[in-house]
Amino acid sequence: MSRHSVAERASRCAFFGAAALLFTASAAATIVWSAAMSSMGRMPMPGGWTMSLAWTRMCGQTWLDLAASFLGMWVAMMVAMMLPSLAPMLWRYRGALGSAGATRLSRLTALVGLAYFLVWSAFGLIAFALGVALAALEMQWPALSRTVPFAVAGVVLGAGALQFTAWKARHLACCRKVSGCSLTLPASVSTAWRYGLRLGLNCGCCCAGLTAILLVMGVMDLRAMAAVTVAVTAERLAPAGQRVAQAIGAIVVGSGLLLFAQAAGLG
Repeated sequence: MSRHSVAERASRCAFFGAAALLFTASAAATIVWSAAMSSMGRMPMPGGWTMSLAWTRMCGQTWLDLAASFLGMWVAMMVAMMLPSLAPMLWRYRGALGSAGATRLSRLTALVGLAYFLVWSAFGLIAFALGVALAALEMQWPALSRTVPFAVAGVVLGAGALQFTAWKARHLACCRKVSGCSLTLPASVSTAWRYGLRLGLNCGCCCAGLTAILLVMGVMDLRAMAAVTVAVTAERLAPAGQRVAQAIGAIVVGSGLLLFAQAAGLG
């Protein structure tokens, strides 16, 4: 085995070893947060559903405290959910830089990952603001609260339908590095940062429907997180990604129809 092959193998083991450690730490933090939220219970609401306390302040808690707590939870959750599909893309990016003779590969690759999760952090702040506003309206207006089970079913159904659209296919292609989305990138800090931001935006658009399901089904529901993680990873890494995405869409549409039946008292 050549010296280059040995070095490449060692680099690969170090890279994916570090990714595995980061995944383990973020998954453990997510499980701890989920257990803490579960121990606090949920708020019964008109319409026969319960609201997560992630959207409400506890006694003595400021809005800034609540936002910081939610954002920390959100980032840990997203690292655990997205890293399995992101790590191979980061490795390909690192390999492309190495083939071009670039240096500082680890630093530039880490910068891409940081920019990627910064985009997800921004999405988390938007989700927090919307969740808090909707929770306040639902607590003030019982009539609105009673429509929530139907709204949840509608969101799930819409997310399933989104899996079949050209918009989804385009963003999924970019996430999978299909032709037209991968560029020959110069090895610079600014370009790595922009590439990470672009990757995060594409990923956020691609995962919009699945993320919406997570938000309406329970932002700290471990079963929902596991299902979304498997779905995202499968459609990114499986050989026939578009077909996988459509199969996921069919399952989600069926789940949405079931939720509609349950909301109407037919299930």
